[in-house]
Amino acid sequence: MADPKRTVWRERYAEAAQRLGSKLEARRLVEEAASSDWPACLDEPVSKRADPYFAQMLDRRARGEPLQYVLGRWGFRTLDLLVDRRVLIPRPETELVVEVALDEARRLATKVAADLGTGSGAIALSLASELPGVEVWATDASDDALRVARANLTGIGTFAAARVRIVRGDWFAALPADLRGRLQLVVSNPPYIADDEILPAEVAEWEPAAALRSGPTGLEAVAALITEAPDWLDRPGALVLEIAPHQADSASGLAAQAGFGDVRVEPDLTGRARALVARIDG
Repeated sequence: MADPKRTVWRERYAEAAQRLGSKLEARRLVEEAASSDWPACLDEPVSKRADPYFAQMLDRRARGEPLQYVLGRWGFRTLDLLVDRRVLIPRPETELVVEVALDEARRLATKVAADLGTGSGAIALSLASELPGVEVWATDASDDALRVARANLTGIGTFAAARVRIVRGDWFAALPADLRGRLQLVVSNPPYIADDEILPAEVAEWEPAAALRSGPTGLEAVAALITEAPDWLDRPGALVLEIAPHQADSASGLAAQAGFGDVRVEPDLTGRARALVARIDG
């Protein structure tokens, strides 16, 4: 590479845009490496310290590693989350699920909620940040994922963080017994992809399989959550699950069988069925 003293970020940006075929991704890499605002950074000199960091990020992205992992963080609603290969990449579909969950929480005047399979903590930390006074329990079976969630917990402010409890375990089994029948809201983005379903390489080769694949049908985790939720929910209470669009009818049927009296599925921003909302009364 050229001597950084004679190189400005505009040149590195052009190099990255050509190599990646994406001006947006090139911009994100330059902003991260330059630690400066766009577009003012473009005419700033590339430092000896930043140049190898930028080159490393560019190589990682060019080899197919997701941009979010390359950057090491990603925005989700009001949060800036640490993300790496230990957790799923936060997606816009899940932001919609959080929006639906927030509506349910406010309707129910929720005091205690749970996010099961929290991963990076995106859902749980959003609930704690956007619902003042609500106690949020976040569970995951993966120690690696919980390390990421705890790291993200430190970034939401002491007031919100004080209301979050992070615990290890499978779904409801991770929760203390005295929460049974006391949760007004349960939210989850569980694995919902079937074992034989083909995924894009960028997803299949980089993101944690356990957080993606549920089993032979893809409905295993969804069904388990729906079946157990009534025992843990207060009356009235609500369950909000992220699902695959083709699972809408099956998941709705399972919820009705489990005793939920009001079941619907909300669409995501592309109009596809995405958020199962199951309400239960007294």
